[in-house]
Amino acid sequence: MRATLLDELNKMYVTSARATGQSEMKMILTYPVRMALNPIVSTLGWELSRVISGAPIIGVVLALPDTGSLFLNALLNQDMLLAGAIILIFSVLVMVGTLISDILLMILDPRIRLQLGE
Repeated sequence: MRATLLDELNKMYVTSARATGQSEMKMILTYPVRMALNPIVSTLGWELSRVISGAPIIGVVLALPDTGSLFLNALLNQDMLLAGAIILIFSVLVMVGTLISDILLMILDPRIRLQLGE
C-alpha cells in the first residue's frame, strides 16, 4: 500500500485538492488513500479462495479434526454426497468472498459504481 500511496500522491488530482485549501490529513484520507486501497481490496476475493482451498490440505497434513480430513475420508470412502456438499460449501464461500470484495471496491472507488438506466 505504501508504494501505491506514494504513486498516488504525485498525481494531478492531489495537487488540485491541495490547491483548494483542504487540510493535508483530510485530503490524503479523502483521495489518495481510497485509490491506494483499490488493489488491496480487489485481491481480497482471490486471497480468500486461496485460504479456503488450502485449508483441507493443512488440516490433513497437521491431522486436525476439521473439514480437510472429513473431505479426504469422504473421497476415500467414495461418499460422493458428503464430498460434493463440502465442495459446494467451499465454492459458495469463494463466491461470497468475491462478492464482498467487489462491493467494498464499489464503495471505495466511485468510478466503478453501476450506472442504472443505461
